[in-house]
Amino acid sequence: MPYGSTIMIDLTEYGWNAALAEAFEPSANEGLIPSRVVKQSRDRSTVVTAAGEVAAEVSGRFRHRAQGPAGFPAVGDWAAVRPVERGSCLIEALLPRRSCFTRKAAGEAVEAQVVASNVDSVFLVSGLDGDFNLRRIERYLTIAWSSGAEPVIVLNKADLRPDLADVVAETALVAPGAPIVTVRALAEGGLDGLVPYLIAGRTVAFLGSSGVGKSTMINRLLGEDRFATASMSDAAAGRGRHTTTARELVRLPGGALLIDTPGMRELGLWADDEGLDRTFDEIDGLAARCRFPDCGHEHEPGCAVREAVEAGTLDRRRWESFLKLRRELRFLELKKDEKTRRQREKAVGREFHARLKEVKKHKLRYR
Repeated sequence: MPYGSTIMIDLTEYGWNAALAEAFEPSANEGLIPSRVVKQSRDRSTVVTAAGEVAAEVSGRFRHRAQGPAGFPAVGDWAAVRPVERGSCLIEALLPRRSCFTRKAAGEAVEAQVVASNVDSVFLVSGLDGDFNLRRIERYLTIAWSSGAEPVIVLNKADLRPDLADVVAETALVAPGAPIVTVRALAEGGLDGLVPYLIAGRTVAFLGSSGVGKSTMINRLLGEDRFATASMSDAAAGRGRHTTTARELVRLPGGALLIDTPGMRELGLWADDEGLDRTFDEIDGLAARCRFPDCGHEHEPGCAVREAVEAGTLDRRRWESFLKLRRELRFLELKKDEKTRRQREKAVGREFHARLKEVKKHKLRYR
């Protein structure tokens, strides 16, 4: 829809509120207009403004100022844009993110990849078939609690498990504080458990491995086949297929905002200690009774956590998962510190050579 259209969109339907309006005031003074990123694929964005959906790309100034990949637009972001010719626009700035679900980017580089931002609830979807994995749920939860959004565990394909009550109880032990909803994406009324979280103006992101049924759920909620889904043969065999290729935000008829994301074959940990402690809150509680305040819960004497494991009151697999994720976090912190140090050294080097160049110019000028 080109700018200047008489058909206007009320951005409050996409979550715009008084707090965002206040944060946007400096951009408004520059003649920019508010928008929300509703689709992101590689370096291309689609944003919704009061004049409708338009293609967008970052401006040269934005690109120069961005602090790494995580500083670039992600689906769910609120952006300040400048309209240009042919109904497109330039993204000049992003408003501060209220929440941000982030993972480590693939590869060796120590960089964050923003999966979705400004999310109220995160549906962590697992299939009750070959995909079901409690350790993976703990990993997702650690990142979700760190994001600032409220996680909800969604167990799909509930009809495949005659022991469903036992599975839910087992999941509850590794997901303290997170609601658990069982659904059947293909059954009539099978998504009713999600309704309490689908509130007009609130944003929900669907996250999970390939083939767990995220796109199927959103299609059923929308009432149309908007997103590609895996074939029944793959679903029956428990093989996930990467069917979603771009992150996209859509509105339900009732006004809730949903974000579909590509399935994650690998979820690189990008979280903080608070997220880890909330995921393993029983270990955090036991740690208060350890002899040493800096107890690592591995070999130290007087460790209440290890004593609970040996007594059988704390699941050994749960303890081992905690240690594994904590090691990943510590390694990530070391890599971040190393990267920061290298960046500072390069900055100092650039400044030194710039000053040296000025000194040489000065000497040549007054010879």
